[in-house]
Amino acid sequence: MNPQQTNPSHDPLSLDNQLCFALYSTSLALTQFYKPLLEPLGLTYPQYLIMMVLWREDGISLIDIARQLGQKPGALAPVLKRMADQGLLTKARSANDERLLDIHLTAQGRQLREQALTVSRCMFEQCGLEPQQIMRLKGELDALRQRFLA
Repeated sequence: MNPQQTNPSHDPLSLDNQLCFALYSTSLALTQFYKPLLEPLGLTYPQYLIMMVLWREDGISLIDIARQLGQKPGALAPVLKRMADQGLLTKARSANDERLLDIHLTAQGRQLREQALTVSRCMFEQCGLEPQQIMRLKGELDALRQRFLA
């Protein structure tokens, strides 16, 4: 049978049957939805993720931020530099370990948190799901990610 004539619902290589593509395309759609919401805050999506980490725990190391975001510290360095240039955060060598770089919010960075609540509210509304459904889906995705990291 010609692969082009295969029923797409039974084709293991059909794009429509790929979990990876469903996750990838949903992630793209989400980040595109965030873009106009974050513009008034002067943040990109990666910057927003960093800010959420710092709003929860200010003054943590670059390594801890990278770990929480599933990134390598080197990948975050240019983003953090731009954020420092914007006046959102400061970077300083750790007093406990000179090898570590501690990241602290500035007053301007802390003030953005209140504006960011609107972003979060808009995202929940766009999902069209009840909070319990969103948290269940998030839990399933977290578990899936952990299986790939194991």
